[in-house]
Amino acid sequence: MNQQHRLQALSSFLKAQRAKILPQQVGLIVGIRRRTPGLRREEVAQLAGVSTTWYTWLEQGRDIQVSASVLENIASALLLTPDERKYLFSLALDKSASIVPLSEELPSITPALYKILQQLQYCPTIISDRHCHIVGWNDAAKHVFLDFESIPEPGRNMIRLLFSRKEFRRLAVNWDDFVGGFLAIFRAYYGQYVDDEWYEQFIAEMSELYPDFYHLWEQSKVSSAPEVVIEFRHAKAGKMLFDLTSLQVQGNTDLRCSIYTPLEDSATEVKLRALMERSKEIGLEL
Repeated sequence: MNQQHRLQALSSFLKAQRAKILPQQVGLIVGIRRRTPGLRREEVAQLAGVSTTWYTWLEQGRDIQVSASVLENIASALLLTPDERKYLFSLALDKSASIVPLSEELPSITPALYKILQQLQYCPTIISDRHCHIVGWNDAAKHVFLDFESIPEPGRNMIRLLFSRKEFRRLAVNWDDFVGGFLAIFRAYYGQYVDDEWYEQFIAEMSELYPDFYHLWEQSKVSSAPEVVIEFRHAKAGKMLFDLTSLQVQGNTDLRCSIYTPLEDSATEVKLRALMERSKEIGLEL
């Protein structure tokens, strides 16, 4: 990400976060002539202990000097989560993880990780890299989502598939939450690897191809491990409820496991077992 793109990303993030906060959340009185959604710039500046002019320049994406202590104050004023704070610091201080270029070939998973993947028999699980390219999945994931093996390897990007494949749009009832979880992870990577130009190119391409991607991306959600309940309407199994848990795999490849655990006190696991058994029976008949 070059300097201009980094500052633009910082500007968009600050505006989005400011718009989410109600004045009463930070102890301010709501005036009758308020037109701006969320906080005004001068209110953020007041809460952070900086001048309105300086904060305005920061939010406009100007190249100005920023200290860690002032960023701490801004993070507090905007009620940022730890992940959002980390994202703010990465952009404002131009702190990027040292980039080990990803190979053109998708990284392979270790035998130990493969065994864990298979042991999660009735928990659909997807393993992806820092670009959200899918590098592994289990049989349950194939039955709930789609057969990733049928997709050419370069096209196995989870973010792209969410917007390009109708199967995903039909599957997720709360589609915005479903996609939002992945985009929150993707933005966390984006902030962590601010010098990786691949992200800027990918975001520009997706924004041009899919207007709803741009809309959701501009909400600036950041989370390294979102936990949400996802409701699916499966074509063969009907209503299915899953808890999404995202786990980062330690190591040089920066892999992540996205695990969908059947919600307790629901019929989801029973339906998934039946779905997978029927598939085996059909395979045996063939």
